[in-house]
Amino acid sequence: MIRRLAGFLTALALAGCGGAGPPSALPQSQVSAGFPAGGIANQIEISAVDRLALRSAELVAPDGSTTPANSLNSNPAPAATQSPQSLIGPYSGTAFAAGSIGSNALSPGIVGTATQTQTRLLAVVSTASIMVPDPVAYRRDWQKYRIRLAFGTPPGEFETREIAAPAPPSPSP
Repeated sequence: MIRRLAGFLTALALAGCGGAGPPSALPQSQVSAGFPAGGIANQIEISAVDRLALRSAELVAPDGSTTPANSLNSNPAPAATQSPQSLIGPYSGTAFAAGSIGSNALSPGIVGTATQTQTRLLAVVSTASIMVPDPVAYRRDWQKYRIRLAFGTPPGEFETREIAAPAPPSPSP
């Protein structure tokens, strides 16, 4: 989950370098759910990038019974800071003598400084975890399960959405 979020923020930072759009543009809503490899058995992980914070998540069984998320976290406008190593780059470990590069190459404002860029996502990154209450029933009828998500803060802007429940992980050998 964290690797997926880090990859998303890195991709966002790289996209920002090319001037892909105005800084006020919001990303399109993205919601995913799954059983992460190596994660806790029978726990569904949900990640959402949206303009609204995820306020609740629940697994809805075919009979209508619900299981609420056992953890929920929202991070508004997360930032990624990058420090390009352009002055070191591929030449790290290579020594240069000041006399060999000429006096015009050394400027007081450039030598020894590294720039940092910060990219701020103009959205809310949310995560939730739901423990599957009956793994045997879920494995048998997972296509009939849904995940209900609530975004925003009532009475203001508030939305409820449903997504398909993820396929259960294949059994371990």
